[in-house]
Amino acid sequence: MDPKQVPVESLGQAGAAFRTGPAAVGEGFQKVLRERLTGLKFSAHAEERIERRRIALTVNDLERLKEAVQRAEAKGSRDSLVLVDDKAFVVSIKNKTVITALSGSSVKEGVFTNIDSAVVV
Repeated sequence: MDPKQVPVESLGQAGAAFRTGPAAVGEGFQKVLRERLTGLKFSAHAEERIERRRIALTVNDLERLKEAVQRAEAKGSRDSLVLVDDKAFVVSIKNKTVITALSGSSVKEGVFTNIDSAVVV
């Protein structure tokens, strides 16, 4: 199996942090892992949305998100909607911060405002 396709949930103890749960240590690890893989910060709001909506992020998803942000930055974008399969992220390109996250039907029903670009990966 390609390691880039392995869901983070299947990484054993480390991946356990990506599942929802009250463990503060796991949540801290989850945030650090995402930030290290992408070079992006995740706002408290985005973290809460990812947890509450049970958005599963694979290593591949995170790499694609990172690449999309780099593409948007190269085009001079400030705030971008990034679509990764059935997941959507609103990202402050200037601050390299994921502002919010959506998945599934929320993406299809959503109206996105205050963005100046969209990147589909």
